[in-house]
Amino acid sequence: MERIARIEATGGPEVIGWADVDLSPPGPGEVRMRNTAIGLNFIDTYFRSGLYPVPLPSGLGQEAAGVVEAVGEGVTDFKAGDRVATFGPPIGAYATARNLPAASLFRLPDAVDDETAAAVLLKGCTAEFLVERCARVQPGWTALVHAAAGGVGQILVQWLKAVGAEVIGTVGNEAKIAAARAAGADHVLLSRTDDIAARVREITGGEGAAVVFDGVGKATWEASLASARRRGLIVSFGNASGPVEGVDLAALSRHGSLFVTRPTSFHYYATPEERTAGAARLFAMLESGAVRAEIGQRFALEDVVEAHRALEAGKTIGSTILLP
Repeated sequence: MERIARIEATGGPEVIGWADVDLSPPGPGEVRMRNTAIGLNFIDTYFRSGLYPVPLPSGLGQEAAGVVEAVGEGVTDFKAGDRVATFGPPIGAYATARNLPAASLFRLPDAVDDETAAAVLLKGCTAEFLVERCARVQPGWTALVHAAAGGVGQILVQWLKAVGAEVIGTVGNEAKIAAARAAGADHVLLSRTDDIAARVREITGGEGAAVVFDGVGKATWEASLASARRRGLIVSFGNASGPVEGVDLAALSRHGSLFVTRPTSFHYYATPEERTAGAARLFAMLESGAVRAEIGQRFALEDVVEAHRALEAGKTIGSTILLP
């Protein structure tokens, strides 16, 4: 019997329950993957809360690393014993094992261990497409990264430094300043006390940031608008504080003819070619040392409710993994 997290209704962390299931053999095009490490991501809380609707009952979690135990009919790219990882799109990674489409798997190189893969695959591939294919950041640009001590934030900072950008990071409290600096941020601001836009203008000689990476959402939207330079780009990729609503397009003009995009990973990892190339780029950055996985917390899988509470309360630093 396998242990699988389930939600019967949306709400707070307390809606997460557990079921013991006897997995059927993998179907055509599927593999059975036994999880060895599972990634915790803010998007998991969106599915749990109902911000991103899913049919109920539903599993939770997208990111995991593990080993292939069995393959279904027609699967030729993987075999039993292969080390693999996934970040979706199927959800249900909060499990000891599950069947999922072979097309959703990435083969892990020997140099990337399971905990690192679970901590970094979704976040690292997110940073890859945000920096290199969405914003197309150029050497010498100044980038503002909100929540720079978080899981995605730390990897974004590292990636931006690797491509030659100057990075201004924001963090929620003084305890997180060291983590943002260790990731490579040139300047670190406190989002709750500093006037972010004024400090960004001061640092950039009045110009503003060429690109703003905003995974926080509602709470930082106005600061992002005011921090971007003329014809700058705001990449709004998350809703940690709630979604940005009622966007006034005229505000983009008033703040300097700004560009705004609201990207999602699976529009950049839509084809096999995009998935292969994006993951290969991430693995190369890991192997070169330009990007590192900072695992700030480890929870037992059965303690996922506690992990969700810590994540939403801003009490985590770097990546968080769940261990079956």
